[in-house]
Amino acid sequence: MKPILLSKKIDDLSTIIEESTRASEEGVKRFVEPAQGTLRRATSKRHHIIFGRRGSGKSSLLRKVASDLTVKRTPIAFIDLEKFKGHSYPDVLLSVLIVTFEEFDKWLNTAAINPAHKTSFWQKYFGSKPQGPAFNKKATQGLSEQVKKITGELNNLLHSANERNVKEINRSDAEKGRQAGLQGGLDTQLASAQGTITESNKNTQSREVTEDYQHNKVDSLQRNIIRYQSIFREIAKLSKTDCYLFLDDLYHIRKTDQPRVVDYFHRIAKGNNLWLKVGTIRHRTNWYVHGDPPVGMKLGDDCDQIDLDLTLEKYSTTKSFLITILSKFLREVGNYKVENIMTGGAPDRLVLASGGVARDFLGIFRRSISIARERADLESKSTINVEDINRAAGEYDTSKREEFKRDTEATDDQSALEKEFQKIQDFCLTAAQANIFLIDQNLTGRGVDLINELVDLRLIHLVRSRITVSGKAGSLFRAYMLDVSQYAGARKRRGLIEIKFWDDSSKEHIRRVSYIYQPSS
Repeated sequence: MKPILLSKKIDDLSTIIEESTRASEEGVKRFVEPAQGTLRRATSKRHHIIFGRRGSGKSSLLRKVASDLTVKRTPIAFIDLEKFKGHSYPDVLLSVLIVTFEEFDKWLNTAAINPAHKTSFWQKYFGSKPQGPAFNKKATQGLSEQVKKITGELNNLLHSANERNVKEINRSDAEKGRQAGLQGGLDTQLASAQGTITESNKNTQSREVTEDYQHNKVDSLQRNIIRYQSIFREIAKLSKTDCYLFLDDLYHIRKTDQPRVVDYFHRIAKGNNLWLKVGTIRHRTNWYVHGDPPVGMKLGDDCDQIDLDLTLEKYSTTKSFLITILSKFLREVGNYKVENIMTGGAPDRLVLASGGVARDFLGIFRRSISIARERADLESKSTINVEDINRAAGEYDTSKREEFKRDTEATDDQSALEKEFQKIQDFCLTAAQANIFLIDQNLTGRGVDLINELVDLRLIHLVRSRITVSGKAGSLFRAYMLDVSQYAGARKRRGLIEIKFWDDSSKEHIRRVSYIYQPSS
């Protein structure tokens, strides 16, 4: 009998997993809700910031919400902010604004007016028919033209110089009296109005006024907020429901610009039938700056958070979620169960190696299939084992490092993060000789900030947020695990102690003074 791992169905399994490791419009059909109520919250009429590490499911959640709302003919726009990585302000805001209007215009010309019987559109992307009738085509076209006009003006502004001196000569003749008024400075709605004063007498004498002023992109954007607000009110009026804007991966924008981008869209949205759903990585994001006036969105006041990080601290919940995802893929290719593919401690090892991140879980699993197939003694009952997972995790480290470099290349802390991670590696593998290290909860400073970022970058993982240590009465510590890829081969080579923190029998082993780590100052 041909081994299961060598079957054509496992080839298919590997292919669909590889295709699904990036969130896409078609991938929403395989969406698994990370926690009960998450999807409902994400569709509510409330601004949200969705936090999660790379691969935790932020984009999948946002695309699922966008898909469900589109079937209800609710106006949406999904913006991937990674494409604006490295852009400077205010051009980054202009670029995002342009794409936002383009996406809403695309929605107006497809989901808003496509009839239910146009199955090629509805089935391909959403897998079901719309839940309401198409909108009035004439009204929709009129609104689309307004949106296109705004997009054209914004494109012109984007490609203009940020500031330029403009000399304007205003000449006016009148029969009598003194007049004061406003005159347009440019033939675009984005230009500022210019004040003029004209004096004359009955002999029709005239006075010529020459003015110099600066044309500024930021000023133009500020002046048009009311105009943009009205567009969203019109879209909501046409659809008889509110609009939703999904801004995915905010962390790709420069940290100093993030609150300004969020703030601008929040001002457009507030009270104008538009709801913001922003996906990002917590410790690589600055969503609010206190000041006069404050900039951005304040959690608890302006918006709420949705946290998608299922960490190893909630081991049983995280394992259940990840196994559910894998089981869904297995059912798609055949009547397989997880135990048909992995045996022994392999499932637990895979959960551990993934750090609780769904994309890493699937990526390591897919690599473990190839590794298991290489074994010369593969028999009909052979399955993926722990060593296969260890090798796959080691290979997957290359992908993590590449993502680490991409995520930090435009920042000033890449070198500091690399040094802190190397220091943690040396401590765990040499000093502590364990896969665990502890940090005093009262510690603050640059080193602690770097550790938080390394957690978000999936190179270390939080496993306990509150533990005591023998001999350190009155102090509380957090426990972290070095990523499996960094020590899987070192256990035998160096005698590394692997603490099974999720097992009650190992609770005392994690409370050693020798595991206390001192971050960089």
